[in-house]
Amino acid sequence: MPKKPFLFLFSLLIAAVLLPAASPAQAAKGENHPAQELFSQGADALSQGNPTLALEKFNAALKLDPDLPEVYINRGIALMRLEQYVEAVEDFDKALELAPRAPEAFYNRALAYSRSGLYDKAVADYTRALKYAPKDWQIFYNRGNAYLEQNKSGEALKDFDRALKLNPKAPEVYHNRGLAYLHQKKPDKALENFDQTLELNPNFARAVFNKARALEQLGQKPEAMAAYRQFLKTGNPESDAEYLQKALDRLKELEGK
Repeated sequence: MPKKPFLFLFSLLIAAVLLPAASPAQAAKGENHPAQELFSQGADALSQGNPTLALEKFNAALKLDPDLPEVYINRGIALMRLEQYVEAVEDFDKALELAPRAPEAFYNRALAYSRSGLYDKAVADYTRALKYAPKDWQIFYNRGNAYLEQNKSGEALKDFDRALKLNPKAPEVYHNRGLAYLHQKKPDKALENFDQTLELNPNFARAVFNKARALEQLGQKPEAMAAYRQFLKTGNPESDAEYLQKALDRLKELEGK
């Protein structure tokens, strides 16, 4: 079984979601309705990186008005940030009962499925989201990631290509397209994508690690060693710990130690 490539998941969560349309009941309440005020406070807390406080505000808002889909969506996002994925899916389900055409609900439910390892369900929801938001590059990108997790590199490449047509300056998409090419044993194309990643974001440390892998597969030993050394200097000791160790191991082997 082929090894799964590392995915740099740059899945952007949607905070303070604006749905395509409010129901007549919601519109009549206006922005000064207490539930809407609590929702705004929760959205602010979420955007400031405080999902626990956001959850409290969203719970309070739903006690006052249980029919606000945007609150369920954002509470689901808060739950995801707290790694409560089952509960998050339940909130996205409820949001879709209230707003069946909300791409934000499909998109974020897909993220929750992906983080739970349910990639088939994630792909299905990303596809539903694209029906209502066909020009959202992030949806193509994340569906590509789900395909890549399933070792479907061909499908992943199609989605990464689509994402880059919509946003040609997204370094994370080039990076994961490079991973898909590595999966297909096309290190030359992978290298091009990792170089493009680093051109757009020189601080993208994992791209340096994967560039080293591509160079090694191309038989460019000195260049691969230089890239591994660079990654050892720039990688994050906490988030990159596993890959720093891999780089160190590869470097020792290439040096013949």
